[in-house]
This record gives sequence, structure tokens and C-alpha cells, in this order.
Amino acid sequence: MQLDYSAIGIRIKRLRKEKGYTQQYLAEISNQEPSNISHIERGATKLSLPTIVNIANALDVTVDDLLCDSIHESKSSYEKMINTILSDCNHTEMRIITDTMISLKEHLRRVNV
Repeated sequence: MQLDYSAIGIRIKRLRKEKGYTQQYLAEISNQEPSNISHIERGATKLSLPTIVNIANALDVTVDDLLCDSIHESKSSYEKMINTILSDCNHTEMRIITDTMISLKEHLRRVNV
């Protein structure tokens, strides 16, 4: 199985921004060079295991949270991501998102994805 470095980079960037961290600050607390964080977020470089662990620790997430696209059993990471997305929704947004999820789930099951 190939790791999707682009997806990992996008996830790291999203988590970094959610924390309000700059690339410089994330680099400092994860023992990386700032240019390396930029390369990682663009998916332009392969990450070593120590780098992934350092970044996960710096962002206060699990390695599974960063690698969930590449891990077969990552349901809890996706549930955590969904909860984060929904955490600031108002009533109307929650209703629309819930209706959309129900419809999408029904469609996916009909086409056997």
C-alpha cells in the first residue's frame, strides 16, 4: 500500500490552522525545518516515521488521525474528524448536514461502494 502524502499534508495543514499555528511554530515544536513543513503540507516530500510522530505530538493528535486515508481500520479517526467539523454548526447547518449524510449513505449502500 502506498501512503497518500498529499492527503497527509492536507490534513496536517488543516489541523495546524485549526490550532492557530504558523508553519514556523509547528516546525519549532515538532523539531522540523520550516521549509520541511511547507513541503509536507504540499505533499512534496515523504515523511519518516519519527517526523510523523513528532508532528502528531505537536498537533496533539494520533498518528492514525494523520494517516487515516492509508489505514484500513480508521473509523475512530473519521468519527473524530466529523465531530470536529460539526462542533460549531448551528441548528440549520446540523439539519442540512444530517439530511445530506443520510441521503449519501443510502446512495452509497444502493451502489455497493
